[in-house]
Amino acid sequence: MATGRATWAYRDRFGDSFGRTFYRRFGPGVVSSIGIGTYLGEPTDAVDERYRESLGSALEHGVNLVDTASNYRHGRSERVVGDAVRGADVDRDAVVVASKAGFVPFDRERPDDPGAYVRETVLDAGLADSDELAHGSHTIAPAFVDEMLDRSLDLTGLDHIDCYYLHNPETQLAVADRETVYDRVEAAFEVLERRVAADDIGRYGVATWEALRVAPDHDAYLSLPELVRRAERAAETVGNDGHSLEAIQFPFNVVMADAFTVEAHDTDAGEAMSALWYAHEHGLHAFTSASLAQGDLAAEIPASVNSVLAGDTAAQRALNFSRSAPGVTAALVGASSVEHVAENVAAGTFDPLGARAFDSVFE
Repeated sequence: MATGRATWAYRDRFGDSFGRTFYRRFGPGVVSSIGIGTYLGEPTDAVDERYRESLGSALEHGVNLVDTASNYRHGRSERVVGDAVRGADVDRDAVVVASKAGFVPFDRERPDDPGAYVRETVLDAGLADSDELAHGSHTIAPAFVDEMLDRSLDLTGLDHIDCYYLHNPETQLAVADRETVYDRVEAAFEVLERRVAADDIGRYGVATWEALRVAPDHDAYLSLPELVRRAERAAETVGNDGHSLEAIQFPFNVVMADAFTVEAHDTDAGEAMSALWYAHEHGLHAFTSASLAQGDLAAEIPASVNSVLAGDTAAQRALNFSRSAPGVTAALVGASSVEHVAENVAAGTFDPLGARAFDSVFE
């Protein structure tokens, strides 16, 4: 598991190679404000090998955050993450590993009959009831989340995952009303609180696509304050001293800034805040996905903001935009090649714009 002592030592290993704010507090220690994601890519041995090389290079050059999920590339990404963490010239305790549960994962490749596979491995196995399955592929039923966490530990070959997310819980809104979905989230949180107590995970979070950056009248909306309240209740039910919901994840980039601009989350004081400001004010760590808009911003970013962003390339400037926002702990970016890793890691040699300059982007 990532420890305070090892992550601080990892930071010190790189001295003044990075900007002053590149490493940020997370959990017991620090994490790089650029993290490596493992979502994209075909489920092939060749892509596996490219990921091993890219992840190893990132870990050995200053990035100690790796993000994956049980369903990414049909389970191959979790396997590759474990290989990279063990193979890199870096202590395991210096690396923050995050994974997720929610979508039913296949085993290395897409089966000939995905529906039959889901019925056999989820419904017939008693991991979820049919009314808990959305779009035939998504559930956060307690037994399923518990099983997926065990699977993540097995596939990575690690004995501890530092942050474990519920993956796109808003998907459940396709088959249940919002209050029922909150109840399902709370039941899943109880599982994760128990796994925190058992030291299988360090903390947990909610990874979303739409839920936290859309208006309350949107079909995919979930309230961040309500999710926090459900975590508090889950911790109380389990008997933990305080909840361990510490992270949220959502898309955020120069052309998709809703998590900063949409004030959708009402506080107890009656004030509406964006997801990022709520995280900033309430001690939650925000991790941004799609920081390069799945590669589009690596080629070009809007001219209207280009001049105020730090970096030598479009990709670097886009990453520095994402990691400069209030509340952001790290911006996640894919690891498609060693060359792209080097370019992305080099974004950390710049100090990104501060909060006042960030605000100026939206003026």
